[in-house]
Amino acid sequence: MGSCFGAFVVRTYTKTYRMYIDGEWVSGSAHFDDTNPATEESLARFPSGSGEDVNRAVDAAEEAFKGWSEMPPPRRGRILQRTADMLRRDKERLGILVATEMGKVMPEALGDVQEAIDIFEYFAGEGRRLLGNTTTSELRDKFAMTVRRPVGVMGLITPWNFPFAIPAWKLSAALICGNTIVFKPSSDTPLCAYELVRILGSAGVPEGVINFVTGSATVVGQGIVRHQRVEGISFTGSKSTGDWITRNAGLKKVGLELGGKNPVIVMDDADLNLAVEGIIWGAFGTTGQRCTATSRVIAGKKIRKKLVDMLLARTKKLRLGPGVLKTTDVGPLINKEALEKSEKYVAIGREEGARLLCGGERPKGKGYFYKPTIFDEVRRGMRIAREEIFGPVLSVLESEGIDDAIDIANSVEYGLSSSIYTRDINNAFRAIEGIEAGLTYVNASTIGSEVHLPFGGVKATGHTREAGIAGIDEFSHLKTVYVDYSGRLQKAQIDVE
Repeated sequence: MGSCFGAFVVRTYTKTYRMYIDGEWVSGSAHFDDTNPATEESLARFPSGSGEDVNRAVDAAEEAFKGWSEMPPPRRGRILQRTADMLRRDKERLGILVATEMGKVMPEALGDVQEAIDIFEYFAGEGRRLLGNTTTSELRDKFAMTVRRPVGVMGLITPWNFPFAIPAWKLSAALICGNTIVFKPSSDTPLCAYELVRILGSAGVPEGVINFVTGSATVVGQGIVRHQRVEGISFTGSKSTGDWITRNAGLKKVGLELGGKNPVIVMDDADLNLAVEGIIWGAFGTTGQRCTATSRVIAGKKIRKKLVDMLLARTKKLRLGPGVLKTTDVGPLINKEALEKSEKYVAIGREEGARLLCGGERPKGKGYFYKPTIFDEVRRGMRIAREEIFGPVLSVLESEGIDDAIDIANSVEYGLSSSIYTRDINNAFRAIEGIEAGLTYVNASTIGSEVHLPFGGVKATGHTREAGIAGIDEFSHLKTVYVDYSGRLQKAQIDVE
């Protein structure tokens, strides 16, 4: 990895950036460093927002709400389309930023930006729909329908692992529905968020509609969640933070996406070459830092040993390095805490009696790198098989048939993504029906959602659905409308002939 670093030219940012409140870029009284995870060097400085900054952002969003919500949705859609066009124009530059600030390898970094482009284009089109329903009434001369209404001021709190895509999921749907926004990004990737907000402003989002406040979870995040004039919260992150939001948000519309412990079932009849390709991509793509990452392989008894040998051979060829280099297969973890968490769980796995096959250590040198790690002979009760690690650590378990495999898959508290590799259509449909998850892939990895389909999970993952038409549900209210043109008082459930 030393040679990789020798070819890597670090760009040093000296600029101190600002927050965006009521159409103006504003400074803070204190700041924090935004760090490159591959080099541990500072990229930029951002304001540590205060409670007063949150209040001003909410005031601005509240003031802007009437004008924005009354703008015809197709006009709002045109602004989202311009945003997509501007992102596409700058895709290469923004992809390099993702690779630098978050650590993704370049193909994934460019994919992160492309997902933002796709979701803005999708929700731009929803401005021509925002569908409600019409239906019959039980009474004569009476019309019944539903219409969409915005929630109001929305607090959007986003993670670092998809620094363009996840903010774009939330911002695009919230905006097309007519909401105004207070947006807090992760303090690990504020520069990507800054660029997205700047582009939205240039695309024509009016002053006060989007307000961008950087800073800590304890000040800015909690301030948004507890604010009495914030009507809705959308959060993607850890289960512990989701639990806190549930207890403290009050009577808000709350959407939570809280992680996963995602299984790939590999049946004895599976195409093992295809399965290995999907498992490696799912487990070590984004350095395992996806809520949909493959963290468990549940292998049929007959093929487990062969599958493990194939996985081990492929994993040992993966090259660590900065995400901006073409030679890199696996980039760094996001920060020191993430690195230490992977180390902690590897130690737990060893103590529990799992068999460490490869990895299990950090390489020498700068950066938050950790070698891709595989454990074999893992049992379902082990912590490494139950708890989300969010790093490049894969556990292999053995199953005896489809029913046992599904039972193992369901033996964790999370229920986000899942996968089965099989040539038997009966196995595929039993997995689709039996696995407790919001997503099930057949003969594909646990990662790879598309923007026009709903995304979310069940159980401790939360019950939010974002993207697709479900994104409209997440960021709007349905109002039921009755129009009685009978000319007399009619009483539902009473005036029934």
